Amino acid sequence: MDADEPDWNRTLREQWEFHWNHQLRARLEDLTDDEYFWSPVPDAWSVRPRGSSAAPVQAGTGDFTIDFAFPQPVPPAFTTIAWRLGHVIVGVLAARNAAHFGAPAASYENWEYAGSAATALDQLGTQLDLWLAGVRGLGDAGLRVPVGEKEPFPEAPMADLVLHIHRELIHHLSEVCLLRDLYHHTNPATNGAAR
Repeated sequence: MDADEPDWNRTLREQWEFHWNHQLRARLEDLTDDEYFWSPVPDAWSVRPRGSSAAPVQAGTGDFTIDFAFPQPVPPAFTTIAWRLGHVIVGVLAARNAAHFGAPAASYENWEYAGSAATALDQLGTQLDLWLAGVRGLGDAGLRVPVGEKEPFPEAPMADLVLHIHRELIHHLSEVCLLRDLYHHTNPATNGAAR
């Protein structure tokens, strides 16, 4: 790499790492199970004990499933923190880690969804570590390689996918933080609780 050229791989990783380390990580600490499953509106999609959902599609293995519908309803269903974390863990990270970085196959249908906030945050941490290690391993040359048939736009370079995944992470995890704020402002017993 020419000394005058930016280290694009480092720059792309730092885009996410800065946001994670300075805006999100502390906001997700101590997430409770009540917050994780809390629904501010009726009929919100969530992660639920197997067999307890009324959603048209209940995906996943294990004791918990995630709510879905195909096609997606209009307007889209409101989603809980549990659902949003499930989406980020599986659809944003684990599926891409499998498709591009050699991680085990992952899909909404074959995932074992977390039945607690702590387990979900552990899954998130694991998938984030795999993602960042995979991106780091691409170097600069790997960022220029097309993503291939595993993605909707196969000719797009990996750099485009990295930017897309980071936008998704920032977007959805900021929504989780907002739902935490809403939970604490609408549940007086939790006001003043550390977040």
